[in-house]
Amino acid sequence: MKSNTTQQCATDSEPKTFLQITPAMNTPLASIFGSGFLVIVPVLASSVGPYSVLAMLVVAFVAFQAGAVVRHNILCAEPVLEKGERRKTVMFERLSSFALVAAYIVSVCLYVHILSSFVLGAFDLDSSFNKSLLTTIIIGSITIIGVAGGLKPLEKMESWALYITLAILMVLLLGFAMYDVNHYLDAGRFTMPQMPDRSTWEMITIVAGTLIVVQGFETTRYLGKVFDRRTRIVASRWSQYLSLSVYVIFVALALPIVVILKGDYAENSLILLAAQVSVFLVAPLIIAASLSQFSAAVADTLAATANMTEITLGRINQRWGYVLVGGLAMALAWSGSTFAIITLASKAFALYYFLQCCVGFTVCKNHMERLRFVLVGLALLFVLIFAVPAG
Repeated sequence: MKSNTTQQCATDSEPKTFLQITPAMNTPLASIFGSGFLVIVPVLASSVGPYSVLAMLVVAFVAFQAGAVVRHNILCAEPVLEKGERRKTVMFERLSSFALVAAYIVSVCLYVHILSSFVLGAFDLDSSFNKSLLTTIIIGSITIIGVAGGLKPLEKMESWALYITLAILMVLLLGFAMYDVNHYLDAGRFTMPQMPDRSTWEMITIVAGTLIVVQGFETTRYLGKVFDRRTRIVASRWSQYLSLSVYVIFVALALPIVVILKGDYAENSLILLAAQVSVFLVAPLIIAASLSQFSAAVADTLAATANMTEITLGRINQRWGYVLVGGLAMALAWSGSTFAIITLASKAFALYYFLQCCVGFTVCKNHMERLRFVLVGLALLFVLIFAVPAG
């Protein structure tokens, strides 16, 4: 029998229809698709080769369980936090807010680094120095616009960036599927990438560092001023259903084409895969990558600044928040490769999700639910401690 806490959580409000929750899905979907589909194929192919689909399924499973924790906290932790009754719950929530700010700062750097890689790759100028320099210039521009008070209107780009990204992604899926079918009809089999020369431990720790590519479902946790709890929960769940299914299909369809890379994997390898299918896909892909990454960077800059102002009780105002977020993101731009920043972002979000597990544990009296929080928390600690970048 469920505890009183679980029963109270389960009867919060009436279920919503899919059409009613669609507007609430824009933000999480934009974040989940923001960068993941651009880099997931080369990362997985370089780490586990022909087992990339299996690895994607594992990452999707862990991400869905972390999403379940966030959805639980929307329903069960938020009422407790509003009353401020439990010190442990409030403490873990406050710590998770600090972790989320750090994660958003790393994400800003990651999004713009990927943007720079795709833009420079189109002109064969994607050296480490050029990518870091262009990343710094773009983040600096976002920071200046924010300090001047003009960043908020750019947030409206999010929906358009999502629609364009989804359109390009669907075209890529269709193109990859047609290429695979034709290749199979000609060769009588699919050609898979070779197994990389890595130890089992190395493969596991690299895959662990890809959690960031499916991050974004937690954004509904902070849309309480716009949507009610049930709407945010269903929106988060369906965002994960849709995005994780697309990711698995995308990796599966792209895998037979990966052999053209001949083991030479880069963060913008998707350009070469798209060109193999059709040269007409390259320009739209670069445009979609640029728009989606810039929009995501703006959104995370706004989110990081707002959270920073809130958790410091206004001691850091919005303008100084932009300066701090931009300054730290620009410093990170020179810290390593895109693959290294992907892993760092995964670790930052793993810490946030782990602390959300702690929040959920403090408000839940159902032993099975608590066991899930412990197991998910251990998986996230593994990412936090052991994840390493591809390359």
